[in-house]
Amino acid sequence: RALSQGGLDLERYEQRLTHEWFRDWFGEEYLALYPHRDAEEARSAVRLFLKATPPLRSAPVLDLACGAGRHLRELSGTGIDAVGLDLSIVLLHRSRRHGTEPLVCGDMRLLPFADSSFGGVTSFFTSFGYFDTPDEDRQVLREMRRVLKPGGKFLLDFLNAERVRRDLVEEDVRTIEGGAVKQSRSIQEDSVVKRIHIEPHDGSPPREYEERVRLYAAPDLESVLSSCGLQTVGRFGDYEGTEYSAASPRLILAGHAARASTPGAGATLRLEEN
Repeated sequence: RALSQGGLDLERYEQRLTHEWFRDWFGEEYLALYPHRDAEEARSAVRLFLKATPPLRSAPVLDLACGAGRHLRELSGTGIDAVGLDLSIVLLHRSRRHGTEPLVCGDMRLLPFADSSFGGVTSFFTSFGYFDTPDEDRQVLREMRRVLKPGGKFLLDFLNAERVRRDLVEEDVRTIEGGAVKQSRSIQEDSVVKRIHIEPHDGSPPREYEERVRLYAAPDLESVLSSCGLQTVGRFGDYEGTEYSAASPRLILAGHAARASTPGAGATLRLEEN
C-alpha cells in the first residue's frame, strides 16, 4: 500500500529527494549569481500583489519559496502579517540575518499548515514548475488552495514561456564573487534547462548545478490553476501591471481561491491500495 497526502505519493516523493536539482543549487552561489534581484524589484512585485488582489486582512500572507526574504520583508513593511516558507536552510539563514521572521523550512508540495490558514499566498520570481512531473506542480497549487481561506488571494509570478522559447540565450559567461560562471541553456521537451558551471578563483574543484523549469503557456497555466481551485482574475506582463503579451518579460497571474475546496486536496494522510 502507498502512503499519500493530497494526491502526492509519499513513497515516490521520498525516493526522489536526493535527485532534485533545487536541493543543491539554492545556496550562496545562487545568491551570488542573481545580485541584480534587489529590494526595489521586490517592492514593485509586492505593490502589484496588493493592488491587483489585496489579501484578506483577517489572516496572514504566506510567501511561498521565500528564499532570502526580500519579498517577505516588503510584505511585512506594508503592515501585513507575513510568513515565509522555503526548503533551503542557507537562504532561510540569510533571511533571518536580515531580521525577517517568521520563517518555516518546508516543501511546497506538503505545506506544514492547517487548512484555511492564510488570507493570501504569493509565489515570486519563478518558484514554480521545478518538479519531475506535472502532477507535482498541480500538487503545489492544490496545497496553495488548501491553506488559503475561501476567497483568499494569490499571485503567481512566472517566466514568460513564449518569450523564453523564442529568445533563449544558449550560453553566457560571467564572473561572480569567488569564481567564473558558464551558463548553458536548452529546451528539453516541456522544460527550459540551465546548466551552471563554476570555476572557483581559489583553485578548488569546479562545481556543477542545474536549473530546470517546466514551461507553461498562459492559457495552460490558468487552466491548471482553475482545476486546482484557484481562479485567475488578472494577467500581467511585468511588475508595473502592464497587460501581458508574447513580448512581456514575465507572466504574472493573480486571483482568488474558489469558495469550494478542491477535491483531492487536504492535509489528512490516508492509505491507498495499489
